[in-house]
Amino acid sequence: MVDINNEPRIEPATIEDLPQLVELLVALFSEEEDFLPDQSKQEHGLRLILEQPNRGRIFVLRTDHMIIGMINLLFTISTAEGGLVVLLEDLIIHPQHRRQGYGGKLLERAVEFAKEKQFKRITLLTDRISAHSQSFFQQHGFQFSKMIPMRRSLSVS
Repeated sequence: MVDINNEPRIEPATIEDLPQLVELLVALFSEEEDFLPDQSKQEHGLRLILEQPNRGRIFVLRTDHMIIGMINLLFTISTAEGGLVVLLEDLIIHPQHRRQGYGGKLLERAVEFAKEKQFKRITLLTDRISAHSQSFFQQHGFQFSKMIPMRRSLSVS
């Protein structure tokens, strides 16, 4: 029997999803100025989350045939908030499936999850040059912070 209503559904990612998740991250990092795609790094990072759910959660938007989007939430502690908070690390929709509301659905699921688990805040970084990305997050209740991100890369030999 063929399922003619193959509506995408949101589910927690599993280790079996790793190859498709890596593909999505490679596509994401190909679009961003701050990062370079590296399949082995993306696989290692995803594996760290999938194998240790206390570090974070990855939700996927899938059909019966493929993963068309993902959102990656990392858990940490905020002394300012006095509790657990979420860092929204990655949100990506496959290029062929954009502009259909899927990013908003994944983001809504992430917010719902954070509320269910009583996290105090969700923080994210978005591209400075992408007005569309900034507008998208603002439409979903995110606001600009007075904080500015700074980064120091650490080379490990």
